[in-house]
Amino acid sequence: MSILGGEGFSLPVVTETPVVAVDLQFSDSAKKALKENMNGDEHTHVLVISAQSGGCSGYLYDMKIIEDPNDNSFQRLDVDGIPVIVHNKDSSLLSGILVDYKDTLMGGGFQITNPNADRSCGCGQSFG
Repeated sequence: MSILGGEGFSLPVVTETPVVAVDLQFSDSAKKALKENMNGDEHTHVLVISAQSGGCSGYLYDMKIIEDPNDNSFQRLDVDGIPVIVHNKDSSLLSGILVDYKDTLMGGGFQITNPNADRSCGCGQSFG
């Protein structure tokens, strides 16, 4: 089989995703945990919330604190003085989510409830 013949070769399908105005909700416990994790770096760093391809349902949630990219392809929100950004490509997947924080004896951590998800896995980290 050869690429020149075109057999067995296909290009990835690229679809445009709509950009929507992001609306995120944070519980009081999530705001408190976020402030503790930022540790005073609110002026130079941001929380990025994104949807990555993968997981058992199609997408995985990803949250990380990074140095502010000052990039116009992100939508910026202020959550009680903490800068939060979402990339435009993820806006339709993430708008409307509720970010919560659970502190339990078995670990705990941030949890996301997504009203846009058609399906999600039992671990709560994957949605589709």
